[in-house]
Order: sequence, then C-alpha cells, then structure tokens
Amino acid sequence: MNKIKVLLAEDHTIVRKGLHSLLDKEIGIEVIGEAEDGREVIRKAEELQPDVVVMDIAMPGLNGLEATRRLKKRFPGMKIIILTVHNNEEYVLETLRAGASGYLVKKAAPTDLISAIQAAYRGESFLSPSISRTVIDEYLLS
Repeated sequence: MNKIKVLLAEDHTIVRKGLHSLLDKEIGIEVIGEAEDGREVIRKAEELQPDVVVMDIAMPGLNGLEATRRLKKRFPGMKIIILTVHNNEEYVLETLRAGASGYLVKKAAPTDLISAIQAAYRGESFLSPSISRTVIDEYLLS
C-alpha cells in the first residue's frame, strides 16, 4: 500500500515539528516536506508533488488562502487541508471556495487530522465538527 505523501505548511516551528512528529507515527502517512510560509509551500509542492498539503491560513508573505488558490490552479488534483485557529464563517467558506478539501481547527483531536488527511486523499471532504454547522447553514441559506 502506498503511503499518503504529506507536505506541512505552518509558520510556527514548534507546531510544525509537532505535527511532523504526530504524522510520522501514523502508518500509511509520510511527511515528505515542510514549509514555513505560502511562497515556500508552493515551491515545495512543485518540487515534491505531495498527495495532501496540510496548511495554516495565517502565514507570512503569502497566506494559506492565497497559497491554496495558486496550488489548486497549478495542481487541480492536489488535496489541501486547512489547519487553523480560525473558526469563523468567512475563513471556512473562502478556503472551501478556493479549493481546499478540508478545514480543521487546531483544537481538534489528533485523530481528526489523520481522518482529514485520509478523507482528502480519497477525494472526500472533511470539516471539523465544530464548524460543520456553519457550512450547512450557509448552504441552506443560499
């Protein structure tokens, strides 16, 4: 079975290293690279061709939302999971419109991150339970 190749994009080193350590323990997932800003994640994605990018929104230089737009334009099949502290409706909807496969808040359980990566790899979407209601409400109102 092929491992899911993951690229991590997070500007806080301790968080990025912690995510790397967490994912390294998971059978079936391989972290193939790390980036600390949006420009670097685009360069690394071109070079490494990950299956899934796990990316924060608030990063210096080029934020995760714009990086998502650019990555999806260049690599339509690449899956992107947003991992962030932001749980407001605007961020959730904008990142999904930009092409993200999932949106996960950082207070989520580690197993939610694993599930989100696996779901994205299978072509499915994943939302943190705490923000699912936001997306459903927006859909029903539109």
